[in-house]
Amino acid sequence: MAHLQAQPDSPRYIVDDMVDDVLDRLSFLRHQPTRALIVGEWTGTVAASLAASGAAIQGRDPVIGPHTLNEEAPITNKESFDFIASLGTLDTVNDLPGALLHLRRALADGGLMIASFLGAGSLPALRAIMLEADADRPAARIHPQVDVRAGGQLLQRCGFADPVVDSHHIDVRFRSLSGLVNDLRAQGLGSCLARYGAPLGKAALARAQQAFAARADADGKVTERFEILTLSGWAKTIRPPKF
Repeated sequence: MAHLQAQPDSPRYIVDDMVDDVLDRLSFLRHQPTRALIVGEWTGTVAASLAASGAAIQGRDPVIGPHTLNEEAPITNKESFDFIASLGTLDTVNDLPGALLHLRRALADGGLMIASFLGAGSLPALRAIMLEADADRPAARIHPQVDVRAGGQLLQRCGFADPVVDSHHIDVRFRSLSGLVNDLRAQGLGSCLARYGAPLGKAALARAQQAFAARADADGKVTERFEILTLSGWAKTIRPPKF
C-alpha cells in the first residue's frame, strides 16, 4: 500500500472520508486537543489540522513508517493523550477488546477517542462474486468485521464513558473486477487473515469475472459498498459525590 500510494492517481477515498468525519466530529464537539495520538492516518491531514491549532502530535502506524505501533500492547508514553484517533486499523487486530482497552488507558481524564474502520456489511458484491468463483469449495477471503451492536458493547466493556457508535456507507462503482481488487490493495483494505484461501485458478477467475459481469448495470459497472464504522468515547473518572 505504501508503494502504491506514492502513485499520483492512487485511490484514497476511504481514508479521506474517515479524515473528514473525524475533523467534523471534533468541530461539532468543540474538543480542542493539546496532546494527540494519531494512529493509521497516513495522509497526515488530521495531524496537520491539529498541529495548526497548537496541539502536540504523535503519529503512529501498525506497519508503515519508523514509529510503528503494536495495537495489542500497552501504549507507553510519558504523558496521557487528550485525543486519540485510530483510522482504518482496528478491524485487523486479533484482540479488539484488548486494543480498545489500551487506547482507553492512554487517554487522560476528559480525553476523547475516535476510531473508524471498515465494518460488517462491507464488500457485499465481492463476497458474492468470490462465493461463485470458489463454487463448492468456498474459502475465507475477507477477515471478520464488527457491526454496530458489537461496537457499542465493546466500548462499554472497555470503560469508555458516553459511548457513541454509528456507521455510514460509501458506494463506489467499478468497471472491472481487477479495478475493484486494485483499489482494495492500494488502500490496504485486503484480507489480513493468517490463513487465507488459495489463489484463484484460471477456471475460478473466469467464474469470478462472469459473476462480476452479471451484476453490472446498464453502464457496465458494478456498485460496491464500504461500511464505515465509527466508535467514540470519553475517558471520565467517576468521582463520589460530596456531602
